[in-house]
Amino acid sequence: MPPPQHSTYDRIPYTQTEHVVLLDDNGNEIGIAEKLATHHANTPLHKAFSCYVFNTKGQLLVTQRAASKKVWPGAWTNSCCGHPAQSETDQEAIARRLGYELGMHLENEPTCIVPYYRYKTPPFNGIVDHEICPIYITHTTQEPNPNPAEVDDYAWMDWDEYQNRLRSDPGDVYSWWCKDQLRLVQGPIADLLPNITQPANIS
Repeated sequence: MPPPQHSTYDRIPYTQTEHVVLLDDNGNEIGIAEKLATHHANTPLHKAFSCYVFNTKGQLLVTQRAASKKVWPGAWTNSCCGHPAQSETDQEAIARRLGYELGMHLENEPTCIVPYYRYKTPPFNGIVDHEICPIYITHTTQEPNPNPAEVDDYAWMDWDEYQNRLRSDPGDVYSWWCKDQLRLVQGPIADLLPNITQPANIS
C-alpha cells in the first residue's frame, strides 16, 4: 500500500541519531549509546517498549518489519516497538514511534498491561536483542500510512487468529519477542477486548 503524497511521517522531524538508554541488571540507567551500533551479537541491556494497537473492531494491527532493518528484518510482529530516549516517557516514545513508523497519531493514553518484561532473543542474522520492555495496549480509529524505511506491510488481524499464527509459526515468520510476550499479554488483552469497540471506556 503506497503512502499518500504528504504522509504523516514526512511531517515529523527525525533527522537526529537515535540513541538507546543502557541499563544495569537492576534496571537502573547507566548511560546512552547509538541505537544501531548497540545492536550486535552481544547487545547490552537497554530500555524499550512494546505496544499493541487495536481498531474499534477489536482487530490487532500487525506489522512486517522492513527488510532493510538491522534487527529482525522482514519479520512480522506486534504493532509498534521502540526505545524511549533519555528523559522521555514511554507514552511520549510510543507517540513518536507511531508517528514515524506508521504515520499515526496517538489518540488516547496507552494502558500498561505488563509493567516489567525482560528478554534476550537468540541471534537472528547474528543480532541479539536484549531489553527491559514494558508492554502497552492502545486503540485507534486510523488506518496506517507506513514509513517504508520501517514497515514493509501491515494487516488488521483478529486476536484469535494472531494467537494461532504465533503458536503455529514454524520458524521466524513472527518476531521472537512477540511470540514470547503472548504468554503474558493474552490474559490482559482478553479482559480488555470487550471494551475495545467502545474506545471511551479505555484509559
